Amino acid sequence: MMEYVKIGSGELSASRIVMGCEQLGGTDWGTIQEGEVARAVGRALDLGVNAFDTADVYGLGRSEERLADALGPRRREAVIITKFGVAWKESASGGRAETRIDNSEAHMRRALEASLRRLRLDAIPVYLVHKPDPETPLEETIETLNEFKREGKIRYFGVSNFSAGQIAAASALGPVALAQMEYSLLNRGAEAEALPRCAALGVGAMAYGVLGFGILSGKYGVASSFEKSDRRERLPAFRGEEYRRSLHVVERLRGTAEAFDCTVAQAAIGWVLGSDLVRCVTVGVKNCRQMEQAVAAARMDCGQIRERIAADLDPPCQ
Repeated sequence: MMEYVKIGSGELSASRIVMGCEQLGGTDWGTIQEGEVARAVGRALDLGVNAFDTADVYGLGRSEERLADALGPRRREAVIITKFGVAWKESASGGRAETRIDNSEAHMRRALEASLRRLRLDAIPVYLVHKPDPETPLEETIETLNEFKREGKIRYFGVSNFSAGQIAAASALGPVALAQMEYSLLNRGAEAEALPRCAALGVGAMAYGVLGFGILSGKYGVASSFEKSDRRERLPAFRGEEYRRSLHVVERLRGTAEAFDCTVAQAAIGWVLGSDLVRCVTVGVKNCRQMEQAVAAARMDCGQIRERIAADLDPPCQ
């Protein structure tokens, strides 16, 4: 069965597997069959997944709209986690939109009303600051979030891509319920400060990028290539020596996958879930099969998987 964790003061329970919904936006991941992703939302609900992670900027609003459509009437009982703070201007030539970070009160109010409209909700369950904004005082951002709570337009709020110090500073200004951060076998930086700080503050840590944006799925090799519409075509992590080191980690993971009769991707997800410091993980999926595999990973003995991987990776991946 799916395991659930408490969010914030405990009135909200979220599944440990959170469906990542950026692919519903239809951009930046190559060719996407949006119908398949939408069906995966329904499959997630069937399997006990009740938490869905999106952002207003994903597909320039389209991900939120498609998520609301896919959830239908059940959207009011789902734990929808959406993010704000990346303002955009669409390109007149049809190219990539221009984006900038804006966590000011004025932008936040526009963004919140737009997300409520797209999601067709009266209140957003969990509202996250997408990224730190060096131009806006953190006090302004958190006080605006506190006001949104008082107005009943959001239930809980949190932060994404904040450092340990920034998480602590935000928590001193308001009740930060969740902190979302990149964490995987290929990116363990959060272990040093961010994850322990969340535990000390009572802030729930939600990991994303647990499959290294696909590398840890075991599907790719040195000869793999990506469409120009796929962000991985331009990410440094998919080129050169860094990519070769990552593929070496994948090869070492295959032994664990065989020992636990699971896929490489499930072993990578299980390693993150096996951490006592991680409350839930976001897994982006493109179809029902990937959703089913992610849920199956949560049902494995993730503590043992983490121990086995720690023994196999010598020295551990940094």
